Amino acid sequence: MEPAWKETVWRQFGATIETLEGVMIACPDRLWSDRKQQPEFWYLVFHTLFWLDYYLSQPIEAYAPPPPFGLEEMDPAGVIPERPYTKAELAAFLEHGRRRCRARIAAMSEAEARQPYALFNGTRIDIEELLLYNMRHVQHHSAQLNLILRQQTDSATRWVSRAKSALQA
Repeated sequence: MEPAWKETVWRQFGATIETLEGVMIACPDRLWSDRKQQPEFWYLVFHTLFWLDYYLSQPIEAYAPPPPFGLEEMDPAGVIPERPYTKAELAAFLEHGRRRCRARIAAMSEAEARQPYALFNGTRIDIEELLLYNMRHVQHHSAQLNLILRQQTDSATRWVSRAKSALQA
């Protein structure tokens, strides 16, 4: 992949991750693990970070999230973790995902970008498109979490136009 394209993709993907980080920070403790809120705020954050990490992993057959997280998210029955994860645990998972994302984009060759990938629904895309798919998923849930914040606290996070750091930082 062209270095300028990698930088562009990282700047936007990085901004997307920073947006998610912003909603995590802005969420008040009373809302973070409110079991009456459906969907639960912490769970949406976990779901988003799990799939961010999963889609950055190769080979996916060997995927395992970092501790303390498990593979419940992949259960077709919709099993959620036994307890709400803390902000600190999910902040560490977010940082893990940010590092993996930056490294994956920086190291991606043209040949790797063109490798095929099959989504769960059977849709076939290449790895380059998977990066954009993954970014859209993170942005989708960041917006959903921002809406919950607006509805529950009458506040929302700021717009992030591009990542604070360059790809080769």
